[in-house]
Amino acid sequence: MTLILAFLSLAIERVIGYPDRLFGAIGHPVTWMGGLIGFLDRRLNRAEWPKGGRRAGGMVALAVLVLIAGGIGWLVQSSLGAGAGLLLTALLASTLLAQRSLAAHVEAVAEALETEGLAAGRKAVSQIVGRDTAELDEAGISRAAIESLAENFSDGVVAPAFWLAVLGFPGALVYKAVNTADSMIGHRTPRHKAFGWAAARLDDLANLPASRLTALLLVAAARLTGEASPAKVWRTVLRDARRHRSPNAGWPEAAMAGALGLALAGPRIYGGVAVADATMGEGGRREARAADIRRALKLYRTADALLIALLGVLAGLVMLHG
Repeated sequence: MTLILAFLSLAIERVIGYPDRLFGAIGHPVTWMGGLIGFLDRRLNRAEWPKGGRRAGGMVALAVLVLIAGGIGWLVQSSLGAGAGLLLTALLASTLLAQRSLAAHVEAVAEALETEGLAAGRKAVSQIVGRDTAELDEAGISRAAIESLAENFSDGVVAPAFWLAVLGFPGALVYKAVNTADSMIGHRTPRHKAFGWAAARLDDLANLPASRLTALLLVAAARLTGEASPAKVWRTVLRDARRHRSPNAGWPEAAMAGALGLALAGPRIYGGVAVADATMGEGGRREARAADIRRALKLYRTADALLIALLGVLAGLVMLHG
């Protein structure tokens, strides 16, 4: 039934998202996870501890997080059962997906650039990327938005849907907890390089299948939208994906770069520090523009629809043969 659960959750989130009023009233599962991660960070990550002790503390924190998330997920899924309970579980699981909010945040960048200019574009893109945005021009803002769209399609949509389909609500909840931990403590800063090591490594492993699936979905979407030939996009993926500093982000970013004919990734600045990275794609002759964000959103929506259709077909086959 996990395939049916994944299909229903995607369909529900695509239609209704997570209402702002509900977020204002009770927050969101990610914010609750973030609160627990922050508590564990304060308790188990002490500056006076040696590197080995801090790494061990991070492993304990991650184990606690995974056990709590998995336990809650199992309790909910097993208690609600099938039938109407499956629909309720799907409604709860839909909160772990980010189809609507991702599109809204990226579209806001395009709208800001088109209607209000660079200052508004920088402010909008700063809401979805961690790099320094104060000096970005239109090309830099557009690239950042497109890269965020590609990577977060994998992390925020395909990956939780994949783990829903494979392991049900407990698997998706554990994935989201690990992904949230990576975003909070999986950085190579003096405080978190050792403590966040386990979270970063587990997140890399958990995102590996979804990042490859995301690339395939974008290749298919490029064909359906007429943006580029699948062969061209796939060649870009095979050539560039493994050159990215992340073992997973290069796959969706290379696919998006190949589909749009743009150069993505490359050197960036975080906290005043330049970070070197390989360039994805062959579009160095043309700078990205706000219109390219719109093109990327069209690709994203098409690929997302393909994901829902794929899970719908698989769920239908399960029901027919069940």
